[in-house]
Amino acid sequence: MKPETVSVKDTIFMTAALDLAQTALADGEFPVGCVIANSDTVVARGQRTGTAAGSGNEIDHAEINALRRLCGTGPHLDRSKLTIYCTMEPCLMCFSAVVLSGIGRIVYAYEDVMGGGTECDRSAWPPLYRDAQLTVIAGVLRANSLVLFQRFFTDSGNPYWADSLLSRYTLDQPVSA
Repeated sequence: MKPETVSVKDTIFMTAALDLAQTALADGEFPVGCVIANSDTVVARGQRTGTAAGSGNEIDHAEINALRRLCGTGPHLDRSKLTIYCTMEPCLMCFSAVVLSGIGRIVYAYEDVMGGGTECDRSAWPPLYRDAQLTVIAGVLRANSLVLFQRFFTDSGNPYWADSLLSRYTLDQPVSA
């Protein structure tokens, strides 16, 4: 993975992802939002679904929902030039789907200490994943995302990942982090 700096566009698109996360939270869902951008344009959006009322749905992550919408845009986009913005670090499933989709850049706000996939050592992985040319940028608008996750985990009506490593870690984070 190549190092890169955060741009004004990164902040703008992460703000759009945070808006989707806020909508998910208002719907009682885990507050993850995601946008996929091509230069100056959002080409797909998604938010987490399937966590409200403890449904146990582990498929409809924000990234997967956005990638489904991306498929509907047609093959005309050079996916290696796309950036996916997520309010939480993509899990292994989502990270793999991003790699398989050919997206060249991941920007996320808040680290997933329990299941994040971006920091995995890919050196022993099969070539498709190991050799993927991918840039990852962490911590963009992290504090904004942290506030949403803390609101989620302090609401006793949200059983999703209650008392997990992620919830304990999140609730222990200072808000100004």
